[in-house]
Amino acid sequence: MPLIEYENLHLLNQPLFDDYRLAFDEVMTSGWYVLGRSVKNFEQSWARYCGTQYCTGVANGLDALTLSLKACQFAPGDEVLVPSNTYIATILSIVQNQLKPVLVEPELSTYNIDPAAIEAKINSKTRAILVVHLYGKLCNMEAINAIAAKKGLIVIEDCAQAHGAHYKGRKAGNWGSLAAHSFYPTKNLGAMGDAGAVTGNDAALDATIRTLRNYGSKIKYENEQVGVNSRLDEIQAALLTVKLKWLDAIIAHKRTLASLYLEGLKEDFIKPVVQDDYFDVYHIFNIRHPKRDALKKYLLEHQIQTEIHYPLAPNRQHAMKGILDDQPTPLADIIHNTTLSLPISFFHTADDISRVIETMNRF
Repeated sequence: MPLIEYENLHLLNQPLFDDYRLAFDEVMTSGWYVLGRSVKNFEQSWARYCGTQYCTGVANGLDALTLSLKACQFAPGDEVLVPSNTYIATILSIVQNQLKPVLVEPELSTYNIDPAAIEAKINSKTRAILVVHLYGKLCNMEAINAIAAKKGLIVIEDCAQAHGAHYKGRKAGNWGSLAAHSFYPTKNLGAMGDAGAVTGNDAALDATIRTLRNYGSKIKYENEQVGVNSRLDEIQAALLTVKLKWLDAIIAHKRTLASLYLEGLKEDFIKPVVQDDYFDVYHIFNIRHPKRDALKKYLLEHQIQTEIHYPLAPNRQHAMKGILDDQPTPLADIIHNTTLSLPISFFHTADDISRVIETMNRF
């Protein structure tokens, strides 16, 4: 019985190879390899896709988060609310800005930050809400933005897993003051290496991001701010522009595979919730089960690979000792102890998913 891989980046990208080669050759022969036409083209295309006025390409998703927070010019020790079950990169961006991450528990139904739990965490030092659209589903942004407006807080989106997702017709990346995007190769819009971007509708914030990404410089050899080197690569930008044309087809395929899981899996498995007004893109199709580890082992014995996103909550990580370990997160612990990610890539077929379903239903 052939192995059903969780992911295979060669097979995922294979339909795009010819167009990738043309794009690569165009960059190679242009003679301009940093912040050139390819980056500008992608920035314009991604802003248009997200429905925003601005987009600035950066080196990776973590930099997109870190620079977004830096651009807001918070004071050291200011607090940022963040979901307790996010990936560690979200927390690192806060810590690297000398800010304090304050964990807010998620909704168990959606795994996204719970708007009802936000207000209790707000105090005089709170400056921002950093939301994470986990697994490909947007947070309840109307409720979150209403809280932020009432309390005078900035909203920043972590859109790393939500390319093309929308809520009430408005896409991820177009709800906060700034939005950070990762184009890590496994994402729905994945590059062939590290890449990231920041989108938004505030001209001043966008100008600050552009300056910060390039050594704090607007004019060559004149440095206005303490910046970094975090420029989106010309080659990655060219490849992303090619893949962006495929993004809606990739999403449609993954939504079709997700519908097979949703319909076929037994109720023994806690499946992703489907809600009106939410268009989910299933970067990850996660289920939960109390015997997650046994289920993962069973599936591998039957030639089916799975992943765990993520085995540990951020406050359980050794790196967060003395930073987060005084913040209990019982709901995050439940999620991290029971979640399992199933195969759902652009290269998977309906037959692959049917075999996963049939095998799981025998567990």
